[in-house]
Amino acid sequence: MKKVLIVAAAAGLMSLAACNSKQAEMNESNAEAVADNIEAQADNLEAMADNATNESTEAMLENAADNMHAKADAAEENADNETDVK
Repeated sequence: MKKVLIVAAAAGLMSLAACNSKQAEMNESNAEAVADNIEAQADNLEAMADNATNESTEAMLENAADNMHAKADAAEENADNETDVK
């Protein structure tokens, strides 16, 4: 009887661990989608910079694009760290 309880408890714990793993993977997937969206926005800013009519506007848009790329990298890094911990 004790063996049955131990096996049942182990199965329950494994199923809980699988749920946490799936949630972490879903969170990482969502964070990667957010990062991809931010990258697309950065690409749009770079395209706008290429079409800018003066240097100060071009520089401002390129700086904004660089900041967006940094945000995307941070989002991906946070997602990777979250799944590594769990």
